[in-house]
Amino acid sequence: MAGLWRSYQVLMTRYPWTVQIVTAGSLVGVGDVISQQLIERRGLAQHNVRRTAKMMSIGFFFVGPVVGSWYKVLDMLVVGGTKSAAMKKMLCDQLCFAPCFLGAFLCISGALNGLTVEENITKLKRDYTDALIANYYLWPPVQIANFYFIPLHHRLAVVQIVAVVWNAYLTWKANKM
Repeated sequence: MAGLWRSYQVLMTRYPWTVQIVTAGSLVGVGDVISQQLIERRGLAQHNVRRTAKMMSIGFFFVGPVVGSWYKVLDMLVVGGTKSAAMKKMLCDQLCFAPCFLGAFLCISGALNGLTVEENITKLKRDYTDALIANYYLWPPVQIANFYFIPLHHRLAVVQIVAVVWNAYLTWKANKM
């Protein structure tokens, strides 16, 4: 395990953007597998591989680039590694970024699931508030620790490790028709 972590750190140093994107896509996919197998109890025979591939593509092309870029912007907006700066970053993240990101994620997943605009709006009205409340239970303490203790180039990885559980919930919510 230590060797795997060292390899990850070397790759993060050499190719931070690529590794962040691949990590995000992979872990969104893991979250979907957990969702289908543990929450929905589909079993391997009923596992929807196409859905997992869709969720991974959202991770590769939306989650990784958007969250990675957001952390860079946030680090420029709120400078410093103090407790106060960590709190300001968490508040910016949770009050400005999270609501928009969550809405976009649910809309993108709905579109990839073939929902019409009207169906997507209906689904968003039904699921958005629950997802945002769940977000506020999980993410503020994680983000305070992340912004205070974790260097910028590892923040997305920390978020994605915690997000395996969050992704399982979010993919279940996004794919619940």
